[in-house]
Amino acid sequence: MFDRQKKTALVTGASSGMGKAIARQLIDDGFQVYVAARRMESMQDLVQLGARALRMDISRDEEIQQAVATILSEVDSVDVLVNNAGFGLFGPVEELSMADARYQFEVNVFGAARLTQLLLPAMRGKGAGTIVNITSMGGKVYTLLGAWYHATKHALEGWSDCLRLELADFGIRVVVIEPGVIQTGFGDVVAQGALERSSKGVYAKLVAAVMKATRQTYGQGAGTDPKVIGQVVSKAVRSARPKTRYVVGKYARPMIMIRQWLGDRVFDRVLMSQMQ
Repeated sequence: MFDRQKKTALVTGASSGMGKAIARQLIDDGFQVYVAARRMESMQDLVQLGARALRMDISRDEEIQQAVATILSEVDSVDVLVNNAGFGLFGPVEELSMADARYQFEVNVFGAARLTQLLLPAMRGKGAGTIVNITSMGGKVYTLLGAWYHATKHALEGWSDCLRLELADFGIRVVVIEPGVIQTGFGDVVAQGALERSSKGVYAKLVAAVMKATRQTYGQGAGTDPKVIGQVVSKAVRSARPKTRYVVGKYARPMIMIRQWLGDRVFDRVLMSQMQ
């Protein structure tokens, strides 16, 4: 059982990649950490480090409610909530089903929103807490075939900004982390899914080119170590006045700056040049 007097964190999407790295870092920082994901077996290494694993499909409200009920039966509140769970749905808008698009929003936006809703009363009662939302540089820019993925990340950015203002009087901070290219399985998963859905038809040539570039971008050793994301989350959580946003990881800062300062048309040309 966890100690009600000790600082507590909850990290979603902790079965791999950034979520696992964030959980490890918070354990090292002295937090007692709940980790949540669909695959319990993939969090056993974190359990060995002292974490408490919870099975939670972030797209299923009953599982979110059960996880929150378990947590609040053991501790009074969470001091840190890291909304990290998410995935990338890529492919032509014309060819992707609306069911797939809705599921993308369920996982990347509505799941985080629901979990936050359920944990906020306890945070307000305590008068403190930090909510860390892992978005992406994709919340500020865009890439070929990523319409639904980028829509969710842009949505989570705006949602976080509004939430930050709403919670300011209650001592609860809201922080956005905008990772760039991180060394995880993201690229392979995105490419495999897009090719399975759209390897034929009028967009086949574009899909093949974009997914080839995606695999190269996220290839072995090409991205930033996910440990860096854990370190940034740790920095934000420990800060007395954290930044509202942290841009971190390969390509994140230059990509955001190109669009911000040079405009959409130049950014379009940069993206299309990668397809040649």
